[in-house]
Amino acid sequence: MKLLRQYLEKQEKHFHSGGKLERFYPIYEMVDAFLYTTAAPTKTASHVRDLIDLKRMMMTVVIALIPAVLMACYNTGLQANLGLQELGLAGSSHWQAQVIQWIGIGFDPSNILGNFIFGALYFLPVYIVTIAVGGIWEVIFAVVRKHEINEGFLVTSLLFPLILPPNIPYWQVAAGVTFGVVIAKEVFGGVGMNILNPALAGRAFLFFAYPAEISGDKVWVAVDGLSRATALAQFADPAMTPSYSWTDSFLGFIPGSMGETSALACLIGAVILIVSKVGSWKIMFSIVAGATLTTLGLNAIGSTSNPMFELPIYWHLVIGGFAFGTVFMATDPVSAAMTEQGKYIYGFLIGFLTIMVRVINPAFPEGMMLAILFMNVMAPIIDRYFINQNIKRRLARNVV
Repeated sequence: MKLLRQYLEKQEKHFHSGGKLERFYPIYEMVDAFLYTTAAPTKTASHVRDLIDLKRMMMTVVIALIPAVLMACYNTGLQANLGLQELGLAGSSHWQAQVIQWIGIGFDPSNILGNFIFGALYFLPVYIVTIAVGGIWEVIFAVVRKHEINEGFLVTSLLFPLILPPNIPYWQVAAGVTFGVVIAKEVFGGVGMNILNPALAGRAFLFFAYPAEISGDKVWVAVDGLSRATALAQFADPAMTPSYSWTDSFLGFIPGSMGETSALACLIGAVILIVSKVGSWKIMFSIVAGATLTTLGLNAIGSTSNPMFELPIYWHLVIGGFAFGTVFMATDPVSAAMTEQGKYIYGFLIGFLTIMVRVINPAFPEGMMLAILFMNVMAPIIDRYFINQNIKRRLARNVV
């Protein structure tokens, strides 16, 4: 590592103003900042109040996502093996199954390591496509604008695969992350300027552009010819009897987007984000409060034709993307409300809208994605209201 440090220092002059590689300074700075701390520390008095910076904040989020990533790999493989066992097949047409057969692991749902490796063969390619395509766009915009490449994409590149089904076509992954990075972030000015969560915006684009590959019963289990509805879809269909237990739903042993199934993994991530003060507990608490009060109200109203009216809050919390969205998506510090009072309103309305979409809209049982994106747009208005109120109070105190 010392030799690499010395090599980078020798090459640095070529990337600064007037150097032959000046245009590619963002790439040099990205590599240097990723591998080492800054070589130009502040030597005089500064206004830094703590040790956190954007790099450490993003890495904290990445660490908080590790349980969800591990669960994504394991459960994706588990569901595929259960599906193959159900159909009585020795494999499937997917290349991942051929690799499993080649290395001799087999398709045994009780094999923990086998489940993990099988699922990783689905998750990792999606992640690689995401970080490659999204990274290219980040570099292009940084070079053109002569800005540094920000660490924010590390989080987006990990969030995006976790909210996708396991067998999504790779070209759609590329299209989705392109929309999320370019349209939802870069056109607004890049990191810190976007009003929408890039990962959610990319998924919303895929949902509306290619609904057959992002919704329905066939996409959630990586086995050809198998239809298996998610827990949320089963509750929403009066003709279906839910086949998943609350415990399995909490732990994450159910079909769904690769990283959204485990409420336990999200809960671990929430503890990390709250303790490190990277994620807002006020937003998380308000979402749960809004969802709880809305659910209780709809439970009291009831319905003879819509079973979702009767679904208790303890089910809403562990199925669909509720837990994942609450912990990792809604708390995005850029697109969420920033004022302390505004965080309560922002979170409460996300919880309210999520339950309303899930219960009232028969064509779209999941509501977390749309609720967060809608409140991303409303967050600046909420913040503006409380900022104006604060200004009025300060002016009133200074009136002679």
